[in-house]
Amino acid sequence: MAETLKEILLDSSRRPDVVTDLVTLVDEEVAEKGGVSGTVVKTGYAAVKKIKPGIIGSAVDSLLDDFAAALEPFYADYRGSGGADFGAYLSGRSDEAADALLAVTDSRAETSSRDSIKKVYSKLRPQGKNHVEEALPRLGKLVDKHAAAA
Repeated sequence: MAETLKEILLDSSRRPDVVTDLVTLVDEEVAEKGGVSGTVVKTGYAAVKKIKPGIIGSAVDSLLDDFAAALEPFYADYRGSGGADFGAYLSGRSDEAADALLAVTDSRAETSSRDSIKKVYSKLRPQGKNHVEEALPRLGKLVDKHAAAA
């Protein structure tokens, strides 16, 4: 049985399924957004997907290694605690877990050579933490699913 997130999520035989599941997670999270800010997120997301089909999967795949590394300490602590639901564990540490994941995207946006990416990211980032925190239970379930199959 796999012990680390790297072993669970980055194994070459499982990675395509992990990426597919993460894209589905993002699609579902965006679809569930409501209100004015939800409309902004949905509109931006749809525009990006229309302009460059496949970009979400490509972005998820390119960020996966760093996301796994960012979540590794949480997963190790969770495994040591004997918990049965990584999503619930992440929700209990949502502030720290969201910050760890956003540090990855903040760094990537900061080092991007594309001003358009920096501009869009800076507009979406203020609400980013709330969106990430809302996605943590679903993310934890996804990790549990792939850990069970590892």
